[in-house]
Amino acid sequence: MNLVEEGFKFNPSVLLDWVITVGGQIVVLLIAFAIISPIGKKAIQVAIERMSSQRKLSEGRSQTLEKLSISIFSYTLLFILIIMLLGAVGINIGPLLAGAGIVGLAIGFGAQGLVSDVVTGFFLLLERQVEVSDYVTAGGYDGIVEEVGIRTTKIRGFDGTLNFVPNRNIEGVANHSRGNMRALVDIGIGYDENIDAAMDVLKEVADEFSTDPRFKEGPSVLGVQSLGSSDVVIRVLGKTENMEQFGVERDLRKAMKEALDQAGIEIPYPHQVYVEKKED
Repeated sequence: MNLVEEGFKFNPSVLLDWVITVGGQIVVLLIAFAIISPIGKKAIQVAIERMSSQRKLSEGRSQTLEKLSISIFSYTLLFILIIMLLGAVGINIGPLLAGAGIVGLAIGFGAQGLVSDVVTGFFLLLERQVEVSDYVTAGGYDGIVEEVGIRTTKIRGFDGTLNFVPNRNIEGVANHSRGNMRALVDIGIGYDENIDAAMDVLKEVADEFSTDPRFKEGPSVLGVQSLGSSDVVIRVLGKTENMEQFGVERDLRKAMKEALDQAGIEIPYPHQVYVEKKED
């Protein structure tokens, strides 16, 4: 029953019937939404997991597709719910959709940024430039990708900040999570020290780390990298598994410092010498 058909005449029985009918329809729609939403999300998760297993997709790729699919499903289901709710209260959807199309066209000219976000997001996913759990530099932010959406990409900084980056601002992506990574350590010794002896000490440390499962290649002592104002810099280089380079570099520095100290080789540091002159 539609109140418009009744000419908006106040009739308690008619109003009560309309409230009961429309209220019942709304309750049914909300219950259906509450049931379909989790079932649909679970079905998407299962389907993505099965597809990932069959096609041997990476975990990051699977998470990216799963979050994107769930996002699209949620928006679509919410749009359908709103349309059905409007129909339940007696609003004619046809003219509303036609008007929405015209308004949408007008808004489209002023929402070029939104269109750019969507297009850029599409190519980010199509070309697999970034995936969930990748360490990237994009849009002026460094961090771990948590979600790649149609409009924005979420990047979690190492300080814990979650950055929402509009896709149109991602003009270039530096993905640090593809392939083996480089672990590089420069360590300085004093000019008065024996360079060959210091390199032998560092080689012993590098040989111990060569059995570390985090290393895929090396580490190797390359030799003298530079001559500083107060030190001779020796470079050590190796290749590690993805995202292990930071921890490996820290462990290398610690082990090399301890080995050089034990060998009596000085690592220069800024210090001051005071000369006091006494008069007779």
